[in-house]
Formats: sequence, structure tokens, C-alpha cells
Amino acid sequence: MPRDVDAYLERIGWHGPISHDLDTLTRLQLAHLQTVPFEALDVYAGRPVKADDDWAWHKVVERRRGGWCFEANGAFAVLLEELGFAVQRLGAAVLLAGPSTLIDHLVLEVMLDQPYLVEVGFGDQAPITPLPLQKPGPIETIGGTFEFLPSPQGTTLAQHVDGVPEARYRFKRVNHRLTDFQPASDLLSGDRTRHWSTSPFATRLIDDHGTRITLTRRGFKTEAAGAVERIDVAPEEWNNLLAEHFGIDEAFTPDDLDR
Repeated sequence: MPRDVDAYLERIGWHGPISHDLDTLTRLQLAHLQTVPFEALDVYAGRPVKADDDWAWHKVVERRRGGWCFEANGAFAVLLEELGFAVQRLGAAVLLAGPSTLIDHLVLEVMLDQPYLVEVGFGDQAPITPLPLQKPGPIETIGGTFEFLPSPQGTTLAQHVDGVPEARYRFKRVNHRLTDFQPASDLLSGDRTRHWSTSPFATRLIDDHGTRITLTRRGFKTEAAGAVERIDVAPEEWNNLLAEHFGIDEAFTPDDLDR
């Protein structure tokens, strides 16, 4: 399908020049994270989803929705390629619930002066700026401290919590096509016991400093500089907050949100 790059850049509020450098890549990532929510509401609603470049582009640009990793990182990869960046699509095993070998996450590697890990599809436990993949030891960022831990099974991205590295996911630097993730997408969306199907949510940044808003069934949360503010949300107000803060139109009923 034709790629309207200007429409994508308008979608994320980008009006500046494009250079193939770390500053531009960082600002593109932050712009995306502030305008394209991380959400899986299509999955929650039982609608079919695809791991496909055209699908991801259409959802983010034409439908003006967010998405989960295959959609958000998938669309961002295509945008970066259209802008002339060198991108690889890496498969990762999410480790938030413990050891796993299931490749169920897409993350990006972008080559500049050196390779960088770029993430716009993992929510609040991921870097919000590019991470130099070859840098040893802790990496201080505006979104927290991260570290790459090598092993024979691959490279683990860890985030420091109270000074202790906690694993987020493990990946190998092997390039894939987005369609290679269709079996994982089918597995994750087809299993109605997984949190994608049981826990409606939307989350995005609201500034360049890492302030994040999140809407879940339990309420509305704002996180800034380590402080968390929570407010309860009545089921009848859920759709209104979703539209107001995330630009997403849904018609979930209280029963839909309480299953």
C-alpha cells in the first residue's frame, strides 16, 4: 500500500527536519510515545488483529489508534525505513512473569553510528529513548536505568529497580519480517485467559520527561518523577476518558469492562 509519510508525521505531531542522527531518532521515539498509545483494545474486544506492515500502518495512521508491540513497533519500523533509517525487527521473549523461551514481542534495532534498541510498544516497563546496544553496564536515561545482560540464550534487557536489575525481555539480534510474528499474534490474541483479553488498558507519555498516563479497569493513573496519582473511574465514564486522553473511540459497556 502507498505510504503517506507526511500523514504519519502529522499523526505524531512532527514538524521539523529529518536527520539520520541520534537526536532525531530520540525525538521521533518520544513523539510517537506521546501520541500513539500502547493498547490492545481490539484484542480485548475479540476483534481479529494482524502482524503485517500494511495493517500496522493503517491502524496507527488511518485509524489513528494505538496498538500492541506488533502494531506500534511494526508501524514505527516502517516509518523509520520510509525516512531512510536502517531498521531490523528483532524477536524477544517477555520475561516479566519469569523465564520464557516464547518469542512473543517485537522490538527494533536501528543502526546509526552504532546499533540502538528502540521501543515504542511495551508500555511502562521499557526505555523511552534509544539505548546503545553495545554499551556495557548501566545506561542512565530519562526513563530510568537500563542494562543489557548477555547470555548464550541472547541479550536480556533489564531495568534497574531500587538498584537491582529486573529482566524485561530477552532477544537475539536476528532480523525478521513482521509477518513472522503472526503465529505469536494469533496465540496471544486467541488465548482469552491472557491479560490482553482480560484487562483493558491504554497508556502513553504526555511529555519528554517520562510522565505517563494509564487508564485501566481499576482507574486512571498519572506517574511523574516517581510520584503516582490515582483516581477511580466509574464504568460509565471509561469510554469518555479513553476518548479524551487517548483519542480512541470505543463503546464498552459496564458489563464489557467487568468480565
